[in-house]
Amino acid sequence: ERIMDWDEQKPRPAKAVTLGEDLRTLSVSELEQRLVELAGETERVRGEIQAKKAHEAAAAAVFKS
Repeated sequence: ERIMDWDEQKPRPAKAVTLGEDLRTLSVSELEQRLVELAGETERVRGEIQAKKAHEAAAAAVFKS
């Protein structure tokens, strides 16, 4: 009888996008998925930049008064 290992039941995380990775080894489908993931990450970074700029502007306004 085999004991169940819960670690075996967990889905394995998808391979993360690595900048500079050799793209020749990837299929068209993998390259398309990579573009989707990078576009999502670009939007996430832009959102964080906007949040930080808003925070900086609010802090600057407090110190100007």
